Amino acid sequence: MTDTLRRPQDGTTAAAPSIEAAEPQKLKRSIGVVGGTLLTLSCLTPASSLFVIVPASFAALGTGTALALAIAIVLCIGVAWCYSELGTLVPSAGGEYAMAGHTVGRFTGWLAFIQALLVVMIVPPVIALGTSQYLAPIVHVDPKLMGAIVMIAATVMGLLDLRANAWITGIFLVLEVVAASLVAVLGFAHSNRSASVLLHPQLPGTHGGISPVTFGTLIAGLAAALFITQGFSTAVYLAEEMERPHRTVPRTVLWTLGIGSAVILIPVIAITVGAPSLDALAGGDISSMVTQWSNSAVGTFVSLAIALAIINAAIVMVIQNSRVLYASARDKAWPEPVNRAFTSLSKRYGSPWISTLAVGVPGAVLCFVNLDTLSAVTGVSVALLYGCVAVAALGARRGKHKNAKAYRMPLWPAVPVALILVLIYVVTQQSFTALWLTGGITAAAALYWVFYLRPRPETRWIITIPEDEKEALEV
Repeated sequence: MTDTLRRPQDGTTAAAPSIEAAEPQKLKRSIGVVGGTLLTLSCLTPASSLFVIVPASFAALGTGTALALAIAIVLCIGVAWCYSELGTLVPSAGGEYAMAGHTVGRFTGWLAFIQALLVVMIVPPVIALGTSQYLAPIVHVDPKLMGAIVMIAATVMGLLDLRANAWITGIFLVLEVVAASLVAVLGFAHSNRSASVLLHPQLPGTHGGISPVTFGTLIAGLAAALFITQGFSTAVYLAEEMERPHRTVPRTVLWTLGIGSAVILIPVIAITVGAPSLDALAGGDISSMVTQWSNSAVGTFVSLAIALAIINAAIVMVIQNSRVLYASARDKAWPEPVNRAFTSLSKRYGSPWISTLAVGVPGAVLCFVNLDTLSAVTGVSVALLYGCVAVAALGARRGKHKNAKAYRMPLWPAVPVALILVLIYVVTQQSFTALWLTGGITAAAALYWVFYLRPRPETRWIITIPEDEKEALEV
């Protein structure tokens, strides 16, 4: 379980060139803090999370949604510190699995990869499925079909140059922040209830009454809240394409979490106090509330801006997720024909084009799966993934990592230990269906490790980092 990662020793006899030993093409360093922050904020998708995922939390938690998000944001500060330290210690497109694999062992890295793979394959279609609702002012299309169309369009955009995508998604990001800000202003301007409901959560009860939100319900909602705030970790997936990652990665992670949290939490508070009634809040129809607060023209603008935000989110997620598959193939996670395909880069744009297609096309298919099932599995996977990162952070200051050049989080090891305990509790409060599905996939992946990867330590699951960053792992 804690297999030591080994690098080929100098002086070994060189083998004859072979396809198996061919050096994968390298990603290009082309973005700094601004480009990385634009891409990462777009992946956090503050506005699309606000308008697509938050309404379901309003239905489950009522006025307690803001409180659940605030607790999740506090947890994410600790998670962001872990990502910042590990992302500069092990700057790899593999993200969580590379960090865990290099600090606590190859099997832990594999389990982190499986959770990350679940998240990166499911989240884009979940977001894309919200598009049709906000395009309703100009076109009426079946939600599942529209979600699939968005995924295909995002895949095409994901094949382009990363620098171009940073600016394209940056333009979309401005529009979604404007829309979220407008909702916040309108909500606060039409306040209908005291801010005390934020700390004493309520749901609409039977016969027009009011029901309190219990502590257990609030804790169960934390998985969804973590899902809503998830996305700041994109910076570590882009570490191989960032200039000076030791400085760029932590700045991007922390800036993204701060800005994204504000873009989500402030409008949620405004909607909570400004909703016409508790029933309207639980209904989660934000577009209708905006129209009621203003007029149909403003409502249409907000709806279209949200639709663009969703498309923006899908583009960035496809970009991020293709890098995960690229890195897993470079690290020999699959049979060799699959590894060669996933590490193939476009000659014109330098993007991993087959990996991009492998993310986008299945994502389009997943748009036809039940949305509640997708969301529930993702919530559990995000919590488990953060748990793997926290475990990895505990191993980040021992042995060869002790004196490595890296950002170092405050309050270590208290922060990762506290995160592990809280996340374990949150996972135990999730639905049986979500736990069963996530656990079944993880168990199948563990069998793949036992029977295929573990018996081949010299040729499979060789977790690497770029040549120009290897000194970070030296004693």
